[in-house]
Amino acid sequence: MELKLYVDRLSQPSRAILIFCKANGIDFQEIKVEIFKRQHLSPEFQAINPLQKLPAIVHGSFKLFESHSILIYIASAFPGVANHWYPTDLTKRAKIHSVLDWHHLNLRHGAVIYLRNSLAPVLGLPLNQEAAAEGEKILVSSLSTIENIWLQGNGPYLLGSFQPSIADLSLVCEIMQLEILNEKDRDRILGPYKKVLQWIESTRNATKPHFDEVHNLLYKLKVKLSGQYQADGMTELKIQTSLTSKI
Repeated sequence: MELKLYVDRLSQPSRAILIFCKANGIDFQEIKVEIFKRQHLSPEFQAINPLQKLPAIVHGSFKLFESHSILIYIASAFPGVANHWYPTDLTKRAKIHSVLDWHHLNLRHGAVIYLRNSLAPVLGLPLNQEAAAEGEKILVSSLSTIENIWLQGNGPYLLGSFQPSIADLSLVCEIMQLEILNEKDRDRILGPYKKVLQWIESTRNATKPHFDEVHNLLYKLKVKLSGQYQADGMTELKIQTSLTSKI
């Protein structure tokens, strides 16, 4: 059965699924759904995911959305996926699930709020400083939890593991969205968390060259925004407001 991935590479969870499939040699068809062009709102995509969000997959006649569920399904359905990504040991799986459950209500929640509001001037939207401050508070608290709790142990990955799991890939791709900030804000937020920074590099190295290849579109956006930060002080650049759906 052919596996179809409906993704946008500016979407954090889309990147996690693409990297996972590439790193594990899984054949798939990448179907680009550009949020810039509001393609996720089309009737065609709604037939795949009625929630009209990315990513989504179709495997034969089976349709699935929500990125964590997709990663679990692919790791379980395709032979040859290394056991460390989603271990057969139920206790290890349960711990991975605990990280994934924590992710959406903490790290992702804070990152989305912070990025949307901090980049409001760049997006041509009114700045909500209160919302940006609240988002940063949640984001920084989440990074502290990763540093001091989830990265405890002898290994360089979450839960003290010596090899990455689907949770590592999901959370690292979330944090990578901070690359589009100006360098000062990125370093201010991420700089204090040395274990987090090393964990990001470990995950990148474990999945190279696919990690950087999949993130290339994000890197290009970073370069574009960096020039505008320097030239305009984040006040005049106008990017289509639909970018907020991606970050």
